[in-house]
Amino acid sequence: MKTELIFQTDPQTAASDDLIRAEIASQMELDVEEINHVQVLKRSIDARQRNVKINLKVETFIGEDYVEEDISLPDYKDVSNAEPVIIIGAGPAGMFAALKCIELGKKPIIIERGKDVRTRRRDLKAINQDHVVNEDSNYCFGEGGAGTYSDGKLYTRSKKRGDVQRILNLLVAFGASRDILVNAHPHIGTNKLPGIITAMRECILANGGEIRFNTRMTDVIVEGGAIKGVVTSAGDRMKADKVILATGHSARDVFELLHRNNILIELKPFALGVRVEHPQALIDTIQYKCEVRGPYLPPSPYSIVKQVSGRGVYSFCMCPGGIIAPCATAPGEVVTNGWSPSKRDQSTANSGIVVELKPEDFKAYKSFGPLAGVEFQKQIEQRAWQLAGGTQRVPAQRLVDFTQGKKSNEIPESSYVPGTTSVEMKEVLPEFIYRALQQGFKEFDASMKGYLTNEAVVHAPESRTSSPVRIPRDRETLEHVQIKGLYPCGEGAGYAGGIVSAAIDGEKCAEMASVKR
Repeated sequence: MKTELIFQTDPQTAASDDLIRAEIASQMELDVEEINHVQVLKRSIDARQRNVKINLKVETFIGEDYVEEDISLPDYKDVSNAEPVIIIGAGPAGMFAALKCIELGKKPIIIERGKDVRTRRRDLKAINQDHVVNEDSNYCFGEGGAGTYSDGKLYTRSKKRGDVQRILNLLVAFGASRDILVNAHPHIGTNKLPGIITAMRECILANGGEIRFNTRMTDVIVEGGAIKGVVTSAGDRMKADKVILATGHSARDVFELLHRNNILIELKPFALGVRVEHPQALIDTIQYKCEVRGPYLPPSPYSIVKQVSGRGVYSFCMCPGGIIAPCATAPGEVVTNGWSPSKRDQSTANSGIVVELKPEDFKAYKSFGPLAGVEFQKQIEQRAWQLAGGTQRVPAQRLVDFTQGKKSNEIPESSYVPGTTSVEMKEVLPEFIYRALQQGFKEFDASMKGYLTNEAVVHAPESRTSSPVRIPRDRETLEHVQIKGLYPCGEGAGYAGGIVSAAIDGEKCAEMASVKR
């Protein structure tokens, strides 16, 4: 007999199979020996009360053996000689699009400006240690996209967009822990993602797909209102009637290319702000309402949203036990982002704290047309670079000093490896963002008492939250509204906001690209 149960228990019990079994036996008035197996289906934390509880949904096997569900890859066929679909970008949208193409009998050809995930690490080292930014290989560009080195968060609010479970199952089949199927807020960890991405690449190649690294798309071939292929930085004219554009949110050269070719793109508001780092122990104390977290609870995240003068001010991409990373994509700019290893075992917690932007905020850049948001980003990133010293050091300020408009005399040690420079943030940020953040932090402290502290360090800017451009597409066919066979896809096109939603959109675009028209 199989029985599903939902209950709360303490963290120590939830961490032990034997204690969970004993708890269930007590609830069901059974002997422990009668329970053959307990399978945890869902796990979440309830920290609303002083005594933290763990919510569990379990399946209990009584007098019946448990057989673990096999999670395997689809039955991929060789597509070496099949009709090609060109995919621009090897981030989650591009990789999952490629796998879906193979599943549907099409040959994916991925064009990726950056390097494979292993070789890419040398360029990340160069940013951190030598302050050298490779425009094609960095934290945003390269195999796996920005998600590879951005924590690997897998939770999404996009359940209406597609089959989240399918994406998670595929990730498990490629080597991710089964925990991602159970935890309410699953993540893989930056240290684990490269191996999974490598397995995906090997699968694509083994089944007849192609991947061209260190190759940019430099032009599109359009005839009679339909895509006919692309031109690459290697000088190749690659022919295909279907092109999936999955470039990610930082591919400014692609946005400029489309605009230059009179292919419609639109200004899309995004959010911009700073990245704040606290001691993880402090966040744990606030969130768990205890002096010491203890061994049975994970490092605590936080999520907070406030309205300030009609704008949302909110946490974004919060990384418990994580590190702040340099995410510039060109020389002469600095950009911050955060990531966590799988164990989230670093001593600091960081989060983007950003301010909602509106179309009217870009009026000063209207001469740039739909690229006004891109130019707005650039100006802030370049100003931050100049003020911090013209390297990959970033402007920084203690949090209380930030709210008081006071330059910090010194900056505590930060996880941001290239280093920090004490700067008053009103010199970096537009005044309306600066003022909204000042007030927002004060309101954060009202909800999370102790959040506003000079132990916390503000780093600027957090500017790549989402794409500053939307590439319009038909709701039914997912093709560009002007160009038949061109499929704007994922986060860069304005249709996703993370690994899972990008993967879902990649699969949907591949499905539509595989339909005979």
